[in-house]
Amino acid sequence: MNDSMLVYVLVVNIFTLFLMRIDKQKAIKQQFRIPERTFFLLSFLGGALGTYIGMQLFRHKTKHASFTVGIPVLIIWNAGAFIYLFVNMS
Repeated sequence: MNDSMLVYVLVVNIFTLFLMRIDKQKAIKQQFRIPERTFFLLSFLGGALGTYIGMQLFRHKTKHASFTVGIPVLIIWNAGAFIYLFVNMS
């Protein structure tokens, strides 16, 4: 079961990073954007690290206090949740 959890974490973070790239490109082109609540939901569900890396890599949403504070908090939440699941599923 631990392998599937690792795969889940990798997939959700890569997907969230990919969405950050898409949203940055849409922002540059002034097109319809991905809602911020989508990023927070995916971050809550395990993709916070991908969101944070996307923020730094693409310089996207770095001026939004909700992201600069909220995403690090969700990284801690994710770490705690995955450690809890890892310990209790072993």
